[in-house]
Amino acid sequence: MLIESVAHHLPVSLAILQGGDIFHPPQSIEIPRILLRWLHFLAGITWIGLLYFFNLINVPFQKTIDADTKRKVNPELLLRSLWWFRWGALITVLAGFAYYASFILSSEARNAGENPWILLLIWLVIVLVTYAILYGLYQVPALTKDGRVLAVVIAILVIVMSVIVVYVLGNASSIPGKYLGNKSLSIGVGGGIGILMLLNVWGIIWPAQKRILAATREGTAADPVLARKAFLASRTNTWLSLPMLLFMGTSHGDWIIFGK
Repeated sequence: MLIESVAHHLPVSLAILQGGDIFHPPQSIEIPRILLRWLHFLAGITWIGLLYFFNLINVPFQKTIDADTKRKVNPELLLRSLWWFRWGALITVLAGFAYYASFILSSEARNAGENPWILLLIWLVIVLVTYAILYGLYQVPALTKDGRVLAVVIAILVIVMSVIVVYVLGNASSIPGKYLGNKSLSIGVGGGIGILMLLNVWGIIWPAQKRILAATREGTAADPVLARKAFLASRTNTWLSLPMLLFMGTSHGDWIIFGK
């Protein structure tokens, strides 16, 4: 009876809401955008939530347990966590990249008389060159010895990347008075930082943790250099998540930080 009642009244209720301009069912053209943004948010919460768990909870916790406990607990706990962590990172970036390329940059670039795919390629090159430099910084013992010095150097590098992204995309227009707006520029910066973080996950953190956990399971000492690099890359991602989230928020929020 309950199911029949709901089936009978639900269409009527939705019709009333539509008629009163309260409920707006998505049009077919809107569904891909809704799904991509929803997937981006869902995966992002998983990724960044685990990032904070590792740095705010797990790192201090690991200092309180002995080697035998680590051998019993860490392989099971951390392998599960790292699985969700790395795939959450990948899905976050891929969904966000698809949304940015297909809907935001595409629209604003064409409005400015530019080819969006060329701008997308230029943006990616800037970000990937930045990461190549970032990856190299983790190989310099003089920097990895002191995490604070490394953080300052990385901050300067990311600021330079952000300025270049804003300059290049912000001046991309062949039509007077037309230019890329706040959405493209904010996500250009925030999304660029997100890609750096993703590459840290797959390029440094996961390969190092995989070897560390294998050593832990076998009861042998892990390479301290590997552990140090994984720690520094994870800490880098933690503080990089703050400006990343800010710029992703300003792309759709109350503060118009770039252009209009």
